[in-house]
Amino acid sequence: MTIKRIEIGIAIASIGLSMSACSLLPRENATSAASPEASSTQVASTSGSAQGYRTKEVLNGLERPWGMAWLPDGRLLVSEKSGTLRVVNNGKLEPTAISGVPPVMYEGQGGFMDVSIHPRFAENRLIYLTYSHGTPEANRTRVARAVLDGNTLRDLKPIFEVKQTKSGTQHFGSRIAWLPDNTMLVSIGDGGNPPVSLEGELIRRQAQNLRSRLGKVVRLNDDGSVPRDNPFVNKPDADPTVWSYGHRNIQGLAIDPTSKRVWASEHGSQGGDELNLVEAGQNYGWPVVTHSKEYWGGEITRERSRPEMVDPKAVWTPATAPGGLLFYTGDRFPAWKGNLFSSGLVSRDLKRIELDAQGNVRTQEAIKIGQRVRDVSQAPDGLIYFITDDGVLWRLEPKS
Repeated sequence: MTIKRIEIGIAIASIGLSMSACSLLPRENATSAASPEASSTQVASTSGSAQGYRTKEVLNGLERPWGMAWLPDGRLLVSEKSGTLRVVNNGKLEPTAISGVPPVMYEGQGGFMDVSIHPRFAENRLIYLTYSHGTPEANRTRVARAVLDGNTLRDLKPIFEVKQTKSGTQHFGSRIAWLPDNTMLVSIGDGGNPPVSLEGELIRRQAQNLRSRLGKVVRLNDDGSVPRDNPFVNKPDADPTVWSYGHRNIQGLAIDPTSKRVWASEHGSQGGDELNLVEAGQNYGWPVVTHSKEYWGGEITRERSRPEMVDPKAVWTPATAPGGLLFYTGDRFPAWKGNLFSSGLVSRDLKRIELDAQGNVRTQEAIKIGQRVRDVSQAPDGLIYFITDDGVLWRLEPKS
């Protein structure tokens, strides 16, 4: 195993009413221009931090990794977009992948995405997968459940899918997060950028359609059924799985186990990425209100806020293209306990976000990585691991 140690400085930014950050372009490989409505953060470089840390390359050789999940025995599951589930054991990539992963549509932003384990995995061995299913002309996001039996997924069954098929290979979501009552939240993207359309209008309008699962966070029981206390379960013209709506493309979900607050990092369009505090039944505005621009220039809308819609806690322009999101609860970095960590694809960094007691953003630090950071996760030992698109697993650890 090749080990690299990189001492990195920290860029410290104060957060005002909005923060500087980013969005994901259609092909996930372009840079975006700043939006005049979201002021850029003034960044002051420093040579160190009171916390003190370093990054270490743990291993390489992964193929387009997307999601991570820790098993109780300390092994790490890593999803690869092409449809492979890998195992990292004691810092080494096991040569044999886990069998039984369902076929996926591996195209564009689609493929095998998140992997998560049941909160009671030690008892039931249940594992959950999100993936794109279908063809580039007709596809949807699916969630499947299986039993992890040795190196095999057994009794795999799709338990949820987006009802509408869509064309194109953009905006699937799709992160999983578990609430304290063992129900699961799953983010579903809005379906894609113009000119992708559905039912006679731009598909992104489905984010405001409560009958549609596109552009939503859905809440499910662990078998895929609908919780009886979902916010729209008794509303006849709404899909009962919907928990929140008006989202573009959430690829980061994290839950504070103490306050039960749900945080989401969301891709904008040409800037206007968002950090949201997500609550049941609320509308987060897309595409009616947004700080984003069209990729070819011009306004999507001139509205930035409405009283009946929830404003983001932070707006990031230029684009960071936020991936996975972590709410840190460990003891290895005491000064960071209760902070959010957002992985950046375009910004090629980890953003450490400090919150106040009311859930407002106080400050952020940019931990420069220099590679597209796809996901970030807390290990059982309290260290922070992250994966990059070029197939490397990294660890953030205290300098001492």
